[in-house]
Amino acid sequence: MHVLLCEDDDLIASGICAGLGAQGLTVDRVASASQARQMLQTAQFDVMILDLGLPDEDGLKLLRRLRQQGETLPVLVLTARDAITDRVDGLQAGADDYLLKPFDLRELAARLHTLLRRAAGRAVNLVEHGALVYDPSSCAATLAGQPVDLSRREQALLQALLQNPGRVLSSDQLKDCVYGFSDEVESNALNVHIHHLRRKLGNGIVETVRGLGYRLGPAQAPEGPTS
Repeated sequence: MHVLLCEDDDLIASGICAGLGAQGLTVDRVASASQARQMLQTAQFDVMILDLGLPDEDGLKLLRRLRQQGETLPVLVLTARDAITDRVDGLQAGADDYLLKPFDLRELAARLHTLLRRAAGRAVNLVEHGALVYDPSSCAATLAGQPVDLSRREQALLQALLQNPGRVLSSDQLKDCVYGFSDEVESNALNVHIHHLRRKLGNGIVETVRGLGYRLGPAQAPEGPTS
């Protein structure tokens, strides 16, 4: 899951980035509304965590503007404003969820997974694709009932593909999902992760669309991981 975090408090932001990163999420952080708008124009995200007390613009104003412009990205408002009217205003402005500070990182991650599940139209967290079953909340994968050990990067790559069935994702889009913007990425790093994913889950899990990028392969009962 690729998360855009809009939070101006460095201490809170660093804790969120570290905590969600440890749970397999890729987080890119900005500290202002203007930076958030720029990032949304630059890259693809799965969900946004939005603080309301931003230095250049109130978060609710930013949210209303994004919704008026047709932005459908799920947004979780994370704020210390705990009055009922504040929560009502946030939801009416277009927020999909509202979490008060202080908070537990496990609850934050669970709420993000729920937002993503709803956006995908799923009733449960489990994603089934042929013989493959993946649980985004626990980052656990099984193939034909057998557990498959995936690295954090492989999990992020698999989740990006599963969330976009039938859609061709460019190399840059996949790199954003897997690495975010903060990591230095070697030129062949994505190809290495694709190779490992095919080795563990079967060659058909990732289809190469020449000149365009990659997409999730068709759901089928594979022969098993290749050696």
